[in-house]
Amino acid sequence: MALPDFVKIVEVGPRDGLQNEKAAVSTEQKVRLIDMLSETGLKVIESGAFVSPKWVPQMADSAEVMARIGRKPDISYPVLAPNLKGLEGALAAQAEEIAIFGAASESFSKRNINKSIAESLDAFRPVAEKALAEGLRVRGYISCVLGCPYEGRIDPTVVAEVSRELKSMGCYEISLGDTIGTGTPEEARRMIAAVAEYVPIEEIGVHFHDTYGQALANLYACLEMGVAVADASVAGLGGCPYAKGATGNVATEDVLYMLQGCGIGTGVDLTKVMAAGRFISDVIGRPPVSRVHRALMAKDAA
Repeated sequence: MALPDFVKIVEVGPRDGLQNEKAAVSTEQKVRLIDMLSETGLKVIESGAFVSPKWVPQMADSAEVMARIGRKPDISYPVLAPNLKGLEGALAAQAEEIAIFGAASESFSKRNINKSIAESLDAFRPVAEKALAEGLRVRGYISCVLGCPYEGRIDPTVVAEVSRELKSMGCYEISLGDTIGTGTPEEARRMIAAVAEYVPIEEIGVHFHDTYGQALANLYACLEMGVAVADASVAGLGGCPYAKGATGNVATEDVLYMLQGCGIGTGVDLTKVMAAGRFISDVIGRPPVSRVHRALMAKDAA
């Protein structure tokens, strides 16, 4: 299959990225990051999570962040809302889109949210139903689609079954996440082929972590399968909790550079994304993880 002409980038840095960073980030800094990203051409910027502050303290101020960002009418600012209490917070914050998340690994699901896969899906159904009734869009995430820190390799048919269930709840898009970044291109292709039996390819997104340096290769393999939605994190925000010192989310800058080189449109300005990446990297006190970002900075300094 030919590569897509256009790929939608789902920017997850302000939520999925920051929640895995140890450095404290103020509400004002989060707002500035999101506002900077809103000027880049991105159309989807994940902006917060209505979850227990005990478990995810970095997201405790999501309501204030949502109240203060300069929302643009052509940009979606989804938030994570995994339960009815979270959905209430999202509705109060005037969110227009929420995300719910499951896993393709029984062990990961039980350790992460203390529920089996089936129990987690049962818990999401009333959330999705109410969100849709309130006029919100619902996106589904699936963790550990190519590997699990406890179970190892994951059967693609399990990923497909969870995807089918999320679609049946009304999720308009399913984001397939290689949470620990152990997947390889052929494994990614097999997984996409299995999911596509139940979910149209245009409703599938991918969410790769770069722990083993495979994220871009895996993304390219999925593009060849017809996938045209890619999650990415500015400056590579979000360390991987299972591999000391390893990068987590694939960097938005690296994804943009690859897509530009392939002649694939995104509508996103790489230079402006880099500016946002420099800002938040200074805030958390480390250089951007993005290799493209570092290379272009070095080139400019030469």
